[in-house]
Amino acid sequence: MKKDVVIEAKTKKYHLKYRDSLTWAAKNNRKNETESEKILWNKLLRKKYLGYKFTRQRPINRFIADFYCSELSLIIEVDGDSHIVKKERDILRDKFLKCCGIKTIRVNNDDVLNNIEKVEKEIKEFIKIEGFKF
Repeated sequence: MKKDVVIEAKTKKYHLKYRDSLTWAAKNNRKNETESEKILWNKLLRKKYLGYKFTRQRPINRFIADFYCSELSLIIEVDGDSHIVKKERDILRDKFLKCCGIKTIRVNNDDVLNNIEKVEKEIKEFIKIEGFKF
C-alpha cells in the first residue's frame, strides 16, 4: 500500500501542505465540476476578472478548496444541498483554515445559478473588507 505523502507548496504568504492523494481527487473534481462551479469560474474567477488569480479545486492540507487565491489567502466555497448535513464539519474546517491564515467565503449554490450579480457583490465586499483593492 502506497504511503500518503505530504507535499509542501509555496504561495506568496504561506507554505501550504497537502496530501498527495488529494491531487488525483482535485483533478477529478476539475473534470466533473458542478454547474454552479462552472458558472462562478467562467463569470467571475477566471482570467483575473476580479483582479486576482484564482485556482480551481486546490488541495490545502487535508481539504480541497473549490476556489483559492494565494494573493488574498482566500477560499471561495460553493455550498449546495450536500452542505446542509455537513454544516458542523464546514465550520470546523473554516476554523482550522483560519488558524492557517486562510479566510473562507461561502456562497450559495442557488445564488450562483440564479443571481450571479449578488454573488459578485458579496465576494467584492468581502475582499474590500479585508483591505484589498480592485
